[in-house]
Amino acid sequence: MKKSVLTLAVLGTLSLSSVAMARDSINIVGSSTVFPFATTVAENFGNATAFKTPKIESTGSGGGMKLFCAGVGVEHPDVTNASRRMKVSEFEQCQENGVKEITEVMIGYDGIAVANSKKAPQLKISLRDLWLALAKDVPNPEGGEELVPNPYKTWKEVNPELPDVAIEVLGPPPTSGTRDAFAEIAMEGGCKTFDWIAAMKKEDKNQYKAVCRSVREDGAYVEAGENDNLIVQKLDSNPDALGVFGFSFLDQNVDKLQGTIIEGVEPTFDNIAAGDYPVSRSLYFYVKNAHVGTIPGIQEYVTAFTSENAWGPDGYLPSKGLIPLPDAMRAEVAKSSQALEPMSSPK
Repeated sequence: MKKSVLTLAVLGTLSLSSVAMARDSINIVGSSTVFPFATTVAENFGNATAFKTPKIESTGSGGGMKLFCAGVGVEHPDVTNASRRMKVSEFEQCQENGVKEITEVMIGYDGIAVANSKKAPQLKISLRDLWLALAKDVPNPEGGEELVPNPYKTWKEVNPELPDVAIEVLGPPPTSGTRDAFAEIAMEGGCKTFDWIAAMKKEDKNQYKAVCRSVREDGAYVEAGENDNLIVQKLDSNPDALGVFGFSFLDQNVDKLQGTIIEGVEPTFDNIAAGDYPVSRSLYFYVKNAHVGTIPGIQEYVTAFTSENAWGPDGYLPSKGLIPLPDAMRAEVAKSSQALEPMSSPK
Protein backbone atom coordinates (compact mmCIF):
# COMPACT_ATOMS: atom_id res chain seq x y z
CA MET A 1 0.00 0.00 0.00
CA LYS A 2 2.80 2.40 1.01
CA LYS A 3 4.68 1.57 -2.22
CA SER A 4 1.54 2.24 -4.28
CA VAL A 5 0.96 5.58 -2.57
CA LEU A 6 4.62 6.51 -3.07
CA THR A 7 4.47 5.52 -6.74
CA LEU A 8 1.34 7.62 -7.27
CA ALA A 9 2.98 10.54 -5.51
CA VAL A 10 6.08 10.28 -7.74
CA LEU A 11 3.94 10.02 -10.89
CA GLY A 12 1.93 13.02 -9.75
CA THR A 13 5.12 15.01 -9.21
CA LEU A 14 6.41 14.02 -12.65
CA SER A 15 3.09 15.03 -14.20
CA LEU A 16 3.21 18.42 -12.50
CA SER A 17 6.85 18.84 -13.59
CA SER A 18 5.85 18.15 -17.19
CA VAL A 19 3.14 20.79 -17.01
CA ALA A 20 5.59 23.23 -15.44
CA MET A 21 8.07 22.57 -18.23
CA ALA A 22 5.55 23.28 -21.00
CA ARG A 23 6.16 26.53 -22.89
CA ASP A 24 3.60 29.11 -23.88
CA SER A 25 5.85 31.02 -26.28
CA ILE A 26 7.78 30.12 -29.43
CA ASN A 27 11.51 29.43 -29.05
CA ILE A 28 13.63 30.46 -32.06
CA VAL A 29 17.39 30.10 -32.59
CA GLY A 30 19.84 30.45 -35.48
CA SER A 31 21.34 32.94 -37.91
CA SER A 32 22.59 36.35 -36.78
CA THR A 33 21.73 37.66 -40.26
CA VAL A 34 18.08 36.59 -40.05
CA PHE A 35 17.91 37.63 -36.36
CA PRO A 36 16.89 41.29 -36.95
CA PHE A 37 14.18 40.28 -39.44
CA ALA A 38 12.81 37.56 -37.13
CA THR A 39 12.95 39.92 -34.15
CA THR A 40 10.91 42.53 -36.02
CA VAL A 41 8.29 39.94 -37.00
CA ALA A 42 8.22 38.57 -33.44
CA GLU A 43 7.66 42.01 -31.92
CA ASN A 44 4.86 42.79 -34.39
CA PHE A 45 3.37 39.32 -33.78
CA GLY A 46 3.41 39.78 -30.01
CA ASN A 47 1.79 43.22 -30.26
CA ALA A 48 -0.85 42.33 -32.85
CA THR A 49 -2.03 38.93 -31.58
CA ALA A 50 -3.03 37.22 -28.34
CA PHE A 51 0.18 35.14 -28.47
CA LYS A 52 3.31 35.93 -26.49
CA THR A 53 6.26 37.48 -28.29
CA PRO A 54 8.56 34.64 -29.46
CA LYS A 55 11.92 34.31 -27.76
CA ILE A 56 14.79 34.56 -30.27
CA GLU A 57 18.44 33.69 -29.70
CA SER A 58 21.24 34.47 -32.16
CA THR A 59 23.38 31.30 -32.25
CA GLY A 60 24.59 31.29 -35.86
CA SER A 61 23.10 29.07 -38.57
CA GLY A 62 25.21 26.03 -37.70
CA GLY A 63 24.61 26.37 -33.96
CA GLY A 64 20.89 26.80 -34.55
CA MET A 65 20.68 23.68 -36.73
CA LYS A 66 22.44 21.66 -34.04
CA LEU A 67 19.96 22.79 -31.38
CA PHE A 68 16.94 22.43 -33.69
CA CYS A 69 17.87 18.91 -34.80
CA ALA A 70 18.64 17.64 -31.29
CA GLY A 71 15.12 16.34 -30.75
CA VAL A 72 11.39 16.90 -30.27
CA GLY A 73 10.03 18.31 -26.99
CA VAL A 74 9.62 21.59 -25.14
CA GLU A 75 13.32 21.69 -24.26
CA HIS A 76 14.18 21.97 -27.97
CA PRO A 77 13.65 25.01 -30.28
CA ASP A 78 10.56 25.25 -32.47
CA VAL A 79 12.15 27.26 -35.27
CA THR A 80 15.68 27.88 -36.51
CA ASN A 81 16.79 30.74 -38.74
CA ALA A 82 19.48 30.18 -41.37
CA SER A 83 21.44 32.33 -43.78
CA ARG A 84 21.99 29.31 -46.01
CA ARG A 85 19.98 26.21 -46.88
CA MET A 86 19.91 23.26 -44.48
CA LYS A 87 22.70 20.79 -45.26
CA VAL A 88 22.01 17.13 -46.06
CA SER A 89 23.97 16.12 -42.97
CA GLU A 90 21.80 18.37 -40.79
CA PHE A 91 18.58 17.02 -42.31
CA GLU A 92 19.78 13.47 -41.61
CA GLN A 93 20.70 14.43 -38.04
CA CYS A 94 17.17 15.77 -37.57
CA GLN A 95 15.68 12.54 -38.91
CA GLU A 96 17.86 10.40 -36.61
CA ASN A 97 16.73 12.43 -33.59
CA GLY A 98 13.01 12.16 -34.40
CA VAL A 99 12.62 15.57 -36.03
CA LYS A 100 10.85 14.05 -39.01
CA GLU A 101 8.63 16.73 -40.54
CA ILE A 102 10.26 20.09 -41.18
CA THR A 103 8.85 23.02 -43.13
CA GLU A 104 11.42 25.07 -45.04
CA VAL A 105 10.61 28.76 -45.58
CA MET A 106 12.77 30.83 -47.93
CA ILE A 107 12.15 34.42 -46.83
CA GLY A 108 14.18 36.48 -49.29
CA TYR A 109 17.70 37.42 -50.32
CA ASP A 110 20.66 39.10 -48.69
CA GLY A 111 24.00 40.30 -49.95
CA ILE A 112 27.19 39.51 -48.11
CA ALA A 113 28.89 42.86 -47.77
CA VAL A 114 32.58 43.52 -47.43
CA ALA A 115 32.76 46.98 -45.88
CA ASN A 116 35.03 49.46 -44.16
CA SER A 117 34.82 52.71 -42.24
CA LYS A 118 33.85 55.89 -44.06
CA LYS A 119 36.98 57.38 -42.53
CA ALA A 120 38.97 55.44 -45.16
CA PRO A 121 38.73 55.36 -48.99
CA GLN A 122 36.13 53.02 -50.54
CA LEU A 123 37.76 49.90 -51.98
CA LYS A 124 37.21 48.44 -55.44
CA ILE A 125 38.27 44.79 -55.62
CA SER A 126 37.65 41.62 -57.59
CA LEU A 127 36.67 38.21 -56.23
CA ARG A 128 40.19 37.07 -57.19
CA ASP A 129 41.69 39.86 -55.03
CA LEU A 130 39.51 38.80 -52.12
CA TRP A 131 40.48 35.14 -52.41
CA LEU A 132 44.20 35.89 -52.75
CA ALA A 133 44.01 38.09 -49.65
CA LEU A 134 42.18 35.57 -47.46
CA ALA A 135 42.91 32.05 -48.72
CA LYS A 136 45.02 29.71 -46.62
CA ASP A 137 47.08 28.58 -49.62
CA VAL A 138 47.49 30.49 -52.89
CA PRO A 139 49.29 30.03 -56.21
CA ASN A 140 53.02 30.66 -55.92
CA PRO A 141 53.58 34.36 -56.77
CA GLU A 142 56.77 33.32 -58.60
CA GLY A 143 54.72 31.28 -61.05
CA GLY A 144 53.88 27.66 -61.74
CA GLU A 145 50.93 25.52 -60.83
CA GLU A 146 51.69 25.00 -57.16
CA LEU A 147 50.11 26.24 -53.95
CA VAL A 148 52.07 27.88 -51.14
CA PRO A 149 51.05 29.23 -47.72
CA ASN A 150 49.57 32.71 -48.23
CA PRO A 151 52.50 35.17 -48.27
CA TYR A 152 50.50 38.37 -48.81
CA LYS A 153 50.66 40.90 -45.98
CA THR A 154 49.15 43.98 -47.67
CA TRP A 155 46.43 44.62 -50.23
CA LYS A 156 49.02 46.21 -52.53
CA GLU A 157 50.93 42.91 -52.61
CA VAL A 158 47.74 41.20 -53.78
CA ASN A 159 47.08 43.82 -56.47
CA PRO A 160 49.35 46.85 -57.17
CA GLU A 161 46.25 49.00 -57.72
CA LEU A 162 45.08 48.46 -54.12
CA PRO A 163 46.22 50.45 -51.04
CA ASP A 164 49.46 49.67 -49.24
CA VAL A 165 47.53 48.68 -46.12
CA ALA A 166 47.86 45.52 -44.04
CA ILE A 167 45.23 42.85 -44.76
CA GLU A 168 42.91 42.71 -41.75
CA VAL A 169 39.40 41.34 -42.24
CA LEU A 170 36.94 40.83 -39.40
CA GLY A 171 34.38 38.15 -40.14
CA PRO A 172 32.12 35.41 -38.80
CA PRO A 173 33.28 32.02 -37.44
CA PRO A 174 32.81 28.62 -39.16
CA THR A 175 29.48 28.04 -37.36
CA SER A 176 27.97 31.02 -39.19
CA GLY A 177 25.85 30.72 -42.30
CA THR A 178 27.37 33.99 -43.47
CA ARG A 179 30.81 32.35 -43.30
CA ASP A 180 29.55 29.31 -45.25
CA ALA A 181 28.02 31.49 -47.95
CA PHE A 182 31.04 33.79 -48.09
CA ALA A 183 33.34 30.79 -48.56
CA GLU A 184 31.12 29.26 -51.24
CA ILE A 185 30.24 32.38 -53.21
CA ALA A 186 33.04 34.90 -52.69
CA MET A 187 36.09 32.77 -51.90
CA GLU A 188 35.33 30.00 -54.40
CA GLY A 189 34.27 32.65 -56.92
CA GLY A 190 37.75 34.14 -56.83
CA CYS A 191 39.54 30.80 -56.60
CA LYS A 192 38.04 29.34 -59.77
CA THR A 193 39.35 32.25 -61.85
CA PHE A 194 42.58 30.21 -61.89
CA ASP A 195 41.86 27.65 -64.59
CA TRP A 196 44.21 25.00 -63.22
CA ILE A 197 42.53 25.17 -59.78
CA ALA A 198 39.05 25.11 -61.35
CA ALA A 199 40.10 21.91 -63.15
CA MET A 200 40.58 20.24 -59.74
CA LYS A 201 36.82 20.11 -59.29
CA LYS A 202 36.45 17.30 -61.82
CA GLU A 203 39.40 15.34 -60.45
CA ASP A 204 38.91 15.75 -56.70
CA LYS A 205 35.92 17.79 -55.52
CA ASN A 206 36.96 17.63 -51.85
CA GLN A 207 40.46 18.92 -52.59
CA TYR A 208 39.00 21.67 -54.76
CA LYS A 209 36.68 22.79 -51.94
CA ALA A 210 39.50 22.66 -49.40
CA VAL A 211 41.73 24.82 -51.59
CA CYS A 212 39.03 27.32 -52.54
CA ARG A 213 37.16 27.70 -49.26
CA SER A 214 39.88 27.46 -46.58
CA VAL A 215 40.58 30.77 -44.86
CA ARG A 216 44.05 31.71 -43.65
CA GLU A 217 44.74 31.37 -39.92
CA ASP A 218 47.73 33.68 -39.49
CA GLY A 219 45.81 36.66 -38.11
CA ALA A 220 44.85 38.41 -41.37
CA TYR A 221 41.31 37.05 -40.98
CA VAL A 222 39.94 37.66 -37.49
CA GLU A 223 36.97 35.60 -36.30
CA ALA A 224 34.79 38.21 -34.64
CA GLY A 225 32.02 35.95 -33.34
CA GLU A 226 28.32 35.91 -34.23
CA ASN A 227 27.73 39.52 -33.17
CA ASP A 228 27.74 41.60 -36.37
CA ASN A 229 27.20 44.78 -34.36
CA LEU A 230 30.57 44.18 -32.69
CA ILE A 231 32.24 44.06 -36.12
CA VAL A 232 30.60 47.37 -37.00
CA GLN A 233 32.00 48.95 -33.82
CA LYS A 234 35.51 47.63 -34.49
CA LEU A 235 35.50 48.91 -38.08
CA ASP A 236 34.48 52.35 -36.89
CA SER A 237 37.49 52.42 -34.56
CA ASN A 238 39.91 50.85 -37.08
CA PRO A 239 39.59 52.45 -40.56
CA ASP A 240 42.23 50.12 -42.05
CA ALA A 241 40.20 46.96 -41.38
CA LEU A 242 37.43 45.40 -43.47
CA GLY A 243 34.42 43.50 -42.19
CA VAL A 244 32.24 40.73 -43.61
CA PHE A 245 28.52 40.60 -42.72
CA GLY A 246 25.00 40.61 -44.15
CA PHE A 247 23.86 43.59 -46.24
CA SER A 248 21.21 44.53 -43.65
CA PHE A 249 23.94 45.46 -41.14
CA LEU A 250 25.64 47.67 -43.72
CA ASP A 251 22.27 49.20 -44.57
CA GLN A 252 21.64 49.98 -40.90
CA ASN A 253 25.07 51.58 -40.45
CA VAL A 254 25.49 53.68 -43.60
CA ASP A 255 26.40 56.66 -41.40
CA LYS A 256 29.61 54.86 -40.38
CA LEU A 257 30.35 52.26 -43.05
CA GLN A 258 30.63 51.94 -46.83
CA GLY A 259 30.37 48.82 -48.93
CA THR A 260 33.33 47.61 -50.95
CA ILE A 261 32.70 47.59 -54.71
CA ILE A 262 33.16 43.98 -55.89
CA GLU A 263 33.54 43.21 -59.59
CA GLY A 264 32.43 46.77 -60.29
CA VAL A 265 29.15 46.45 -58.37
CA GLU A 266 28.31 48.14 -55.08
CA PRO A 267 26.29 46.23 -52.44
CA THR A 268 22.97 48.08 -52.60
CA PHE A 269 19.36 46.94 -52.22
CA ASP A 270 18.65 47.44 -55.94
CA ASN A 271 21.83 45.69 -57.12
CA ILE A 272 21.16 42.64 -54.94
CA ALA A 273 17.49 42.50 -55.94
CA ALA A 274 18.47 42.67 -59.61
CA GLY A 275 20.98 39.85 -59.21
CA ASP A 276 23.88 42.09 -60.26
CA TYR A 277 25.82 41.99 -57.00
CA PRO A 278 28.07 38.88 -57.14
CA VAL A 279 27.97 37.93 -53.45
CA SER A 280 24.33 37.29 -52.53
CA ARG A 281 22.44 34.36 -50.98
CA SER A 282 19.00 33.15 -49.90
CA LEU A 283 17.73 33.36 -46.32
CA TYR A 284 15.53 30.77 -44.57
CA PHE A 285 13.82 29.62 -41.44
CA TYR A 286 12.81 26.05 -40.57
CA VAL A 287 9.77 24.94 -38.56
CA LYS A 288 9.54 21.79 -36.42
CA ASN A 289 6.08 20.57 -37.41
CA ALA A 290 5.82 18.20 -34.43
CA HIS A 291 5.64 21.25 -32.15
CA VAL A 292 2.71 22.84 -34.01
CA GLY A 293 -0.39 22.55 -31.85
CA THR A 294 1.67 21.96 -28.72
CA ILE A 295 3.52 25.27 -28.56
CA PRO A 296 0.92 27.99 -29.20
CA GLY A 297 1.26 30.37 -32.13
CA ILE A 298 3.73 28.59 -34.43
CA GLN A 299 1.45 28.37 -37.46
CA GLU A 300 0.24 31.92 -36.87
CA TYR A 301 3.86 33.14 -36.66
CA VAL A 302 4.65 31.50 -40.02
CA THR A 303 1.58 33.19 -41.53
CA ALA A 304 2.62 36.56 -40.07
CA PHE A 305 6.18 36.25 -41.43
CA THR A 306 4.99 35.26 -44.92
CA SER A 307 2.33 37.96 -45.17
CA GLU A 308 2.67 40.77 -47.72
CA ASN A 309 2.53 43.20 -44.82
CA ALA A 310 5.84 41.74 -43.59
CA TRP A 311 7.94 40.44 -46.48
CA GLY A 312 6.22 42.04 -49.50
CA PRO A 313 7.97 44.82 -51.46
CA ASP A 314 6.03 47.42 -49.45
CA GLY A 315 6.17 45.48 -46.19
CA TYR A 316 8.12 46.36 -43.07
CA LEU A 317 10.96 43.82 -43.60
CA PRO A 318 12.40 45.34 -46.81
CA SER A 319 12.77 48.60 -44.86
CA LYS A 320 15.08 46.61 -42.57
CA GLY A 321 17.20 45.41 -45.51
CA LEU A 322 15.50 42.16 -46.58
CA ILE A 323 15.48 41.72 -50.37
CA PRO A 324 12.03 40.29 -51.27
CA LEU A 325 11.51 37.17 -53.36
CA PRO A 326 9.98 37.71 -56.82
CA ASP A 327 6.16 37.98 -56.69
CA ALA A 328 5.37 34.51 -58.10
CA MET A 329 7.94 32.78 -55.90
CA ARG A 330 6.77 34.68 -52.83
CA ALA A 331 3.17 33.57 -53.44
CA GLU A 332 4.28 29.96 -53.89
CA VAL A 333 6.42 29.93 -50.74
CA ALA A 334 3.65 31.60 -48.72
CA LYS A 335 1.15 28.94 -49.79
CA SER A 336 3.42 25.95 -49.02
CA SER A 337 4.80 27.35 -45.76
CA GLN A 338 1.40 28.37 -44.37
CA ALA A 339 0.20 24.83 -45.14
CA LEU A 340 3.30 23.58 -43.28
CA GLU A 341 4.28 21.29 -46.13
CA PRO A 342 7.20 19.06 -45.05
CA MET A 343 10.45 19.40 -46.98
CA SER A 344 12.35 16.51 -48.51
CA SER A 345 16.09 16.01 -48.12
CA PRO A 346 17.99 19.03 -49.54
CA LYS A 347 20.16 16.80 -51.75
